[in-house]
Amino acid sequence: MNKIIEENKDFINSTWDKLDKKLKLVSERSKNKIPYTTRDGVHNNMADEDITWWTNGFWAGLMWLMYVGTKDEHYKSVAERAEEMLDKAFEKYDTLHHDVGFMWYISSGVNYRLFGGEKSRLRTIYAANMLASRYNPAGKFIRSWNGDHVGWVIIDSMMNIPLLYWASKEHNDNRYKYIAENHADTVLGTHIRADGSVNHIVNLNPENGEVIETFGGQGYEVGSSWSRGQSWAIYGFVLSYIHTGKREYLDAAKRVAHYFIANVSETGYVSRVDFRSPDEPVLIDTTASACAACGLIEIANSVGEYEKNLYLGAAIKILKALEEKYCDWTDKEDSILGMGTEAYNCHESGRHVPIIYGDYYFAEAIYKLKGNDMLFW
Repeated sequence: MNKIIEENKDFINSTWDKLDKKLKLVSERSKNKIPYTTRDGVHNNMADEDITWWTNGFWAGLMWLMYVGTKDEHYKSVAERAEEMLDKAFEKYDTLHHDVGFMWYISSGVNYRLFGGEKSRLRTIYAANMLASRYNPAGKFIRSWNGDHVGWVIIDSMMNIPLLYWASKEHNDNRYKYIAENHADTVLGTHIRADGSVNHIVNLNPENGEVIETFGGQGYEVGSSWSRGQSWAIYGFVLSYIHTGKREYLDAAKRVAHYFIANVSETGYVSRVDFRSPDEPVLIDTTASACAACGLIEIANSVGEYEKNLYLGAAIKILKALEEKYCDWTDKEDSILGMGTEAYNCHESGRHVPIIYGDYYFAEAIYKLKGNDMLFW
């Protein structure tokens, strides 16, 4: 066993036990919901509010994480119920987007990989085909959004393309992999800056893939460094390395990780919403830290013995800081990880609130540290 894991074994095990205890209760209360946040401590239900919302796969994904880690059949039944509810999103084809990877790969995709059910397989394949259909072969990128945003690509896209790597293997057809790699190559050249910081949104010329303009997006401004964008890049590029073996993807993940670690080490290992923003007001986003921790653990699993502890140690420091300061283990709040923030300039209702992907990534990181080797992405 790795020395850092051994030294933190009590923290890892006790945190997993807390997750299981709380989620057993909350999953029963929210078994007929697809949550995004909480209102007065109670999960809302995106199945009623917006079935095509990009985060609607995370609840099922969280339930599958807990099922794989505990073998408790209750988590399985709640995950399957959420997957079925998500079927209504397919009826709104014109409003779906590149985030079908977030929506179906960790819901129906996990169900299929675990149990081989044909309905789950078809849901996941349908989502993969929808994502592949957004590919621009002239510009070599997958467009992120609909409407007039023909050339807009956001860094979040790197977390969706594992769906395409899976589809290539499932179909024994490399077309999906070619699309994913072409997109990753484009994003590597357009979004990742030399210092390891990341552009959130880049508008590309659909005729040739050249950069027209960059946007601050969910960060503070153009040229700033939105922390969750950094975490999408860390985790997304190391996942592309895992799926392809292309060293340049791992190197990119490491470069962004170094920038992220340097910044959060100055703020107690909890990320500000943007690393290049004014000191006041103090805005943080715990979800960025939780997602980055997952990526850092996978980097640690991908590098040599004498590099491993840099990334693993940073991940554990992040998780300890989150658990100590921002996790709610009571039965009065359905969410676990508080103080998530949607964007630097978002409405107050999206600032410093629980968000479902915060719970998901926090649980996934602990799941990984427990030694579970099933890769959800």
